[in-house]
Amino acid sequence: MLSETGSLCRHSARCAVAALIMLLLGCGSMASLESTGAAGIQNRQGATQSTNLDEAERLNEEVNRLYNAGKYDEALSLAERALEIGEKALGSEHPTVATSLNNLAALYHAKGDYTKAEPLYQRALGIWEQALGPMHPQVATSLNNLAAL
Repeated sequence: MLSETGSLCRHSARCAVAALIMLLLGCGSMASLESTGAAGIQNRQGATQSTNLDEAERLNEEVNRLYNAGKYDEALSLAERALEIGEKALGSEHPTVATSLNNLAALYHAKGDYTKAEPLYQRALGIWEQALGPMHPQVATSLNNLAAL
């Protein structure tokens, strides 16, 4: 039930951003350096966001490991932290946030806490429908998760 959709794509995108930042920071003269001060700050913020997203991805991987080991209580705080990081870095309507919502819902579902699982599954479904369209396989998986409650 847990999802790791798109981790390779996110990793590739982060690598491309990092390469672009390195290229931008390495180009230009001292005169252009002064004019690009704000861009340098934005690049550092982007690098921080990437680091945060790496942490969220690591947390989600640990959540998956704990879920598969049946250690739901241990996984809950990590899943909540991954969701918090994702929402802060990407916004509350990003598909990666939907994956974190789905993971947290799956933990509550496995624990039998259906009243906590259902709104999380519904929120994930709404994000995926909006971002991917109603016919996407991830939307079908999300509907299936809700039906299993």
